[in-house]
Amino acid sequence: MSPSRSARGAVSTDTAAPLAGHEIGVIDTAKALVVGNSPVNRVVISRIVEKSGLRPVSEDPEAALKTLDAQLPGIVLLDGGADNRDCDLLMPSLVALRQRFGARAPRVILLSVRIVSGEGISELPVVDAVVAKPITPEVLQPVLNRLLDGLRG
Repeated sequence: MSPSRSARGAVSTDTAAPLAGHEIGVIDTAKALVVGNSPVNRVVISRIVEKSGLRPVSEDPEAALKTLDAQLPGIVLLDGGADNRDCDLLMPSLVALRQRFGARAPRVILLSVRIVSGEGISELPVVDAVVAKPITPEVLQPVLNRLLDGLRG
């Protein structure tokens, strides 16, 4: 499949060929991709991410696919929505990134209305942590810091 050009002249590829723009080792550990269908939730999560010293990029799941193709954030936060499925569209790309970069990147946090464990977590092979909603800085920031320490150290 050949690349196509957008109106601004940028080259984009089909989502079936993720990672086209990545070079090995280019991981932006200062950036976090916040993904979810709810703009309000993305704003709240982005504010918490900023307090952790990261630069958040907030996207809906479809736009996040393009963002992942263009840049590799150190952390990806997925707002799972009511059934933990709102960001399923990103899973193949995240799996491909993990295969390419190893368990190092990106680190993935699932934000869930219910805690996923046992069989449910095995369906999410790239999720490093699950944080229950409602999301608060006191709960999310320590998880972010732990995953960042592992990523940077």
